[in-house]
Amino acid sequence: MQLSRRLCATVALFALPLTVAGCGGHKNVTAVSDPGYVDPTAPGTAALSPDRDNKATEAGATLAVNAYLWRGALETLGFMPLASADPYGGVIVTDWYSPPTTTGERFKATAFVLGRQLRADGVKITIFRQVRDGGAWADAPVNPATAVDIENKVLARARELRAASAAVK
Repeated sequence: MQLSRRLCATVALFALPLTVAGCGGHKNVTAVSDPGYVDPTAPGTAALSPDRDNKATEAGATLAVNAYLWRGALETLGFMPLASADPYGGVIVTDWYSPPTTTGERFKATAFVLGRQLRADGVKITIFRQVRDGGAWADAPVNPATAVDIENKVLARARELRAASAAVK
């Protein structure tokens, strides 16, 4: 019985550091230590230029999504607080936003940049809406045209960014 306790204690002693090490902020550590990491939201990312395949490249790093659509989505949804952004997966998630003129209503958006080409079907926006019902928030329907309007604004901004980049060359 004592041998079993001692064995369990030894296994726990060696397993604990491995478990704790696995719980660390892996994503942030990788992003900072990876020399090929390119933060598309950082100032100076206008230097990213599309090559012949319409991919953004700089210093050997390749984004998994179109840089113009990515930047257009970030700028279009910029009025909402950002919860997370994954430039390699092409996902932008905002936090809840309540318009200053409307009380008792809030919105959240998720943007999916779907590929490396600047195309009309290259971005998908999903909007969530909640209204205050008593003291709690309750899900409410969203007009489908709202998401389409925001997608069109993202596409328009992406085209502006591409035109501005071409004018600089």
